[in-house]
Amino acid sequence: MIQLERIRKLNDKPPRWGRYVLYWMQASQRAEYNHALEYAVREANEQKLPVVAFFGLTENFPEANLRHYTFLVEGLQDAYMALDRRGIRLVVRHGSPEELLPDLAAEASLLVTDRGYLRIQKSWREKAASRVPCAMIQVETDAVVPVETASEKEAYSAAVHRPRINKQLGRFLVPLMETKVTRDSLDIKLASLNMKKPTDDLLRSLSIDRSVPPAKAFQGGTSRAKKHLDDFIARKLSHYAERRADPSSDYSSGLSPYLHFGHISPLHIALGIRALKAIPQEAKSAFLEELIVRRELSLNFVHYNDSYDTYASLPEWSIKTLKKHSRDRRPYLYGRKELEKARTHDPCWNAAQREMVVTGKMHNTMRMYWGKKILEWSATPEEAFQTALYLNNKYELDGRDPNSFAGIAWCFGKHDRPWKERDIFGTVRYMNDAGLHRKYKIDVYVKKIDELRK
Repeated sequence: MIQLERIRKLNDKPPRWGRYVLYWMQASQRAEYNHALEYAVREANEQKLPVVAFFGLTENFPEANLRHYTFLVEGLQDAYMALDRRGIRLVVRHGSPEELLPDLAAEASLLVTDRGYLRIQKSWREKAASRVPCAMIQVETDAVVPVETASEKEAYSAAVHRPRINKQLGRFLVPLMETKVTRDSLDIKLASLNMKKPTDDLLRSLSIDRSVPPAKAFQGGTSRAKKHLDDFIARKLSHYAERRADPSSDYSSGLSPYLHFGHISPLHIALGIRALKAIPQEAKSAFLEELIVRRELSLNFVHYNDSYDTYASLPEWSIKTLKKHSRDRRPYLYGRKELEKARTHDPCWNAAQREMVVTGKMHNTMRMYWGKKILEWSATPEEAFQTALYLNNKYELDGRDPNSFAGIAWCFGKHDRPWKERDIFGTVRYMNDAGLHRKYKIDVYVKKIDELRK
């Protein structure tokens, strides 16, 4: 089912003749459980036309490097094969997508696209809508509940956003049926990168930042995302509620990179988890809270707060309290280079930083602790915010994501409330290594990361 709330016209161009319906696949890089793609297929079938899919492979996406591009290209190759099996040609071209689209749209009867929430993604769609000669429709598919349907304004916290989401779940947490393609586009001649070439060959053709190597623990693509999901369900989900916060026994799903690149649908995951009979309800509820409420709180944040990647995005109370304590004596001071090299006095923090650098991910508990300590050890809270964002976006596979922007901001008070006042933090929530040692076998985590690094 494709609910009307997911669909939005981006321009007022009239209906027209074309050789095909064009699906611009940018945020949702998958061939299944994709409302935008299914909408394009249904429109094409009605017009008795084929569907052509397009991806613009820009070399200038902000803060992206070889680690991110490797995962991206692996996912595109996976999508290329899956689309081919459905009779849909995927055209991939070098360049910024909004500049490439008018050429492909010149022979399209309709342009359909998915939805992105970041500033650059919105800008691409606005520019494309004004440049293409055909009607352009956006279909939201990377949120279970469409952002504006859940809330018409920025939510203060998860406690505020949760009832708004839950109120809508009955209408939106429903299956999406795949539509059979009636006319394939596989023989249409259009210039494209050869996605059958080895991944390394495709990457060599890109002029990108190569300072961060690929993360060997993760490979991009829907097929691999589904394997991670199956493994998570089989080995971890039953104990997710009580063990997810413990870094020494990693019970995370490992799905955040795949959600970031649109390789797997959050709706597909949610429906699959909810339908499981043998899994305790407490475990399913805990996971769905993270997947839907918390994740979609971050979509709400970046959509309604245009300062999402700056210190100005923080709530007034946290900016005020951090300013009040900005001149408090710091027990330790570290610059960005020392932090990046994990050269601090704290083995717990160093392990978290190394986990991120080596694997491309960090356990969520450690990411919270990691961000709090950067605040504590930086000369100013503003410097700390930018350092945390820089390191996270550089090394995390799910960096540069609404979840990342919201997660970093949370360390500085976003989506939280004032706590007991103390030095440096003011009334922003505090974390220390004593808490880690009290709650978890943190030495096991530190040792595991040290062995992994070696």
